[in-house]
Amino acid sequence: MSRRHKADKREIIPDAKFGDVVLTKFMNSIMREGKKSAAEHIVYGALDQMESKAKQNPVEMFHTALQNVMPALEVRSRRVGGATYQVPVEVRVDRRQALAIRWIISAARGRNENTMVERLSGELLDAVNNRGSAVKKREDTHRMAEANRAFSHYRW
Repeated sequence: MSRRHKADKREIIPDAKFGDVVLTKFMNSIMREGKKSAAEHIVYGALDQMESKAKQNPVEMFHTALQNVMPALEVRSRRVGGATYQVPVEVRVDRRQALAIRWIISAARGRNENTMVERLSGELLDAVNNRGSAVKKREDTHRMAEANRAFSHYRW
């Protein structure tokens, strides 16, 4: 990490089909080994599948799914006098979004459908309906923060 100044935030160009910046971030997270066209194929295919199954606007459903997965609280380790405490803290907005994207992708990769398009569309539909692995991860994070509320005075 640089000591001189804060790292510059890169400007992200909206995606070609829907003109959505968050969708581009999602694609970039799915992308492996710089294969952007493969990531686009996966995301657009999943959105098309969601639209055909649910008969709704896929981008709105994507944003609803992200909103349902975003955590409000998380625990961070804080060392006080030789003991390490799990201190609950609020999550910044940009980190919320990044965590939600990461959790949805990892949950989709862990599913057992045949193609990544099917896995991703299934996980996004589950997240829209407030179920699935990514939503469970958020609930576990909130539960952990709630359990450690006694240490919230160690917040920094």
